[in-house]
Amino acid sequence: MTHYICIDIGGTSIKYGIYDDASQQFVRHDSTPTHADQGGPHIVITVLGLIEDLSHAATAPLYGICVSTAGMVDCATGSIAYSSELIPRYTGTPLKSMIEQQTGLPCEVENDVNCAGLAEYHAGNARGAKTALCLTVGTGIGGSYIDHGRVLHGAGGSACEVGYIHLPGGDFQDLASTTALVRRVATRKNMQAEDLSGKRIFELAQQGDTDCAEAINTMTTYLGMGIANICYVLNPEVVILGGGIMAQSDYLGGPIRRALDDNLRKPVARATSLRFAHHRNRAGMLGAYYHFRYMQESRKHGSF
Repeated sequence: MTHYICIDIGGTSIKYGIYDDASQQFVRHDSTPTHADQGGPHIVITVLGLIEDLSHAATAPLYGICVSTAGMVDCATGSIAYSSELIPRYTGTPLKSMIEQQTGLPCEVENDVNCAGLAEYHAGNARGAKTALCLTVGTGIGGSYIDHGRVLHGAGGSACEVGYIHLPGGDFQDLASTTALVRRVATRKNMQAEDLSGKRIFELAQQGDTDCAEAINTMTTYLGMGIANICYVLNPEVVILGGGIMAQSDYLGGPIRRALDDNLRKPVARATSLRFAHHRNRAGMLGAYYHFRYMQESRKHGSF
């Protein structure tokens, strides 16, 4: 029995836990606020403290530290290649080497959306597929593409930054994210966006609120358009939709599928399965584990 420490660094919270590879489950898991506005150095201190606590709590030998994080990641070096101002002073952080120096354990680092995709590919609703596109819809829209178990990173590590795809009216994430949905409803109702949430909008729509229903319809239209554009380039076997708002799968499944079919040629549409994410809060941590295993094996054989 071997344990792995898994950390998922998000803009709002840092999720952490101990994964047991024998039982293939987390034997411990929890979360703490990120306090992203305090910047990268604060995050590093927090993560190192969590790792120390988890090391004492482990009841089996620890094999390594598996990290999922917001931002663009250089997987070879395990450093943060780029981070937006949502996490200031995080760009350039050599996370892998800092953790390895502090703990003496091997560490691997990957982008959080890529980790979510790996979790779905290996142990979620993309299991059994050869190729999978995973989208997370939230503050923005993030994407990852898994081809026969490997993440498509691109030349500079920015492959599948799909939120910036240009659509009529703006960028994909400016039109089809949860943020866009909330802003759209707030404008219609002359409210402050801070007084609304995606969850509340769906509750109101199900109660017959036409403003909310129409805003959701607009969002699904743009989702279908954006997903179709990606499918024409990558032709995935399965598209996985994740993010908090996608918990409304019963409401969204039909409209998104119809919008996708409206924007795809029939042969492409027939070959593209649309599913919702199986893993939610622990997707980043679980995907970080799968990334760790792959990277360690690749380094062992000199193939990365």
